[in-house]
Amino acid sequence: MNFDKITHTRRKSSVAIIGGGPAGLMAAEVLSLADVKVNLYDAMPSVGRKFLMAGKGGMNITHAEDFDVFLSRYGNRRPAIEPILTDFTPSNVRQWLQALGISSFVGSSGRVFPDDMKAAPLLRRWLQRLRGAGVGFHVRHQWTGWRDDTNLLCFATPQGLIEVEADAVILALGGGSWPKLGSTGAWLPLLQAQGITVAPLKPANCGFDCQWSEYFQERFAGHAIKSVGLDFTDLKSVAFAKRGEIMVTQQGLEGGLLYTASAALRDIIADQGYATIRLDLAPDRSLAWLTNALSLPRGKLSLANMLRKRAGIEGVKAALLREALNPDDFAAPNKLAANIKALPIKLLAARPLAEAISTAGGVTFEALDGQLMSTVKPGLFCAGEMLDWEAPTGGYLLSFCLASGRAAGLGALAWLQQCPHG
Repeated sequence: MNFDKITHTRRKSSVAIIGGGPAGLMAAEVLSLADVKVNLYDAMPSVGRKFLMAGKGGMNITHAEDFDVFLSRYGNRRPAIEPILTDFTPSNVRQWLQALGISSFVGSSGRVFPDDMKAAPLLRRWLQRLRGAGVGFHVRHQWTGWRDDTNLLCFATPQGLIEVEADAVILALGGGSWPKLGSTGAWLPLLQAQGITVAPLKPANCGFDCQWSEYFQERFAGHAIKSVGLDFTDLKSVAFAKRGEIMVTQQGLEGGLLYTASAALRDIIADQGYATIRLDLAPDRSLAWLTNALSLPRGKLSLANMLRKRAGIEGVKAALLREALNPDDFAAPNKLAANIKALPIKLLAARPLAEAISTAGGVTFEALDGQLMSTVKPGLFCAGEMLDWEAPTGGYLLSFCLASGRAAGLGALAWLQQCPHG
């Protein structure tokens, strides 16, 4: 593991880490290796709950693509994020996994997974190592802020209210997505009251609302639209065009392909009240080929059989055509082919924050120094999803949570060395 910057403090100092997700756990690892007394607090009955949920479909922990391409996934926050990720790269993440006794592999898409694809064994080994290093874990401790104008931390616990004193504090409280797993965003007013700049939380990697008919909702919610192209133009006139899979929901659409575009689509909706995407329902067929196939005499073929046999359009794809087009559109081969290749779908709103995979917004990097310490509250550090950044799924979210937790831990260590307390 790349912990070359860690040196031991001259005396035993204490750090309180609030939040038991990957960022908080990584900060705890950095500090405990430096012989700092670490106490980690979490509001839930156990730590790492969202981490475990993220691993249910396969624990995608980072990505093995070219590092410059990897950095580009962080959009306009790349300048602030690049130094942190350069210090703890995807390769370093794999080395860290190996040190935990967890081998990893690169999938066909470039995503990196533990060999068993599971999060639970990784978390168990990690917690065992942290406990062995002396990290104290305190669950069911809901942080409620500071006492008056002091640096005393206040927690609501099953035993009542308690106050905690620490030489430095690292907040790794998550964003506002999946609140039932602990990321509630309740920390926003607490930090704003301290004069720390916080950008409003917004859903990221989220689904979107469409205006489906009752029939389409009832019949096709839960159906995957496989092998589909998605394109649109963002507010900066940059074209987006990718291929993948989308899922129909009761409310609209979701899925990995849409998540990749969610930031730009969310911004378009905020600007003009809606966003229009175009779906290519037959990405392996050219417009000319489809037009020719659909122009042939139908004979005794029904419309449904004609679409299936000549264009490969059936099931949810055929239903989506019927949902979006007028009956007359099916009678004109040119128009029908054009819509199969670029079916316009209006997105009305992003799904609520609580349903999103991740969060945009949070503590701005401008409110922190280069070591992720607050510029108005020295000794307070922030890490993970509660920072103002976003990235698509594919290992980018977890990779930066780990890297920022490490950076905050190193920052706290430097703070303790510079300003010894006790």
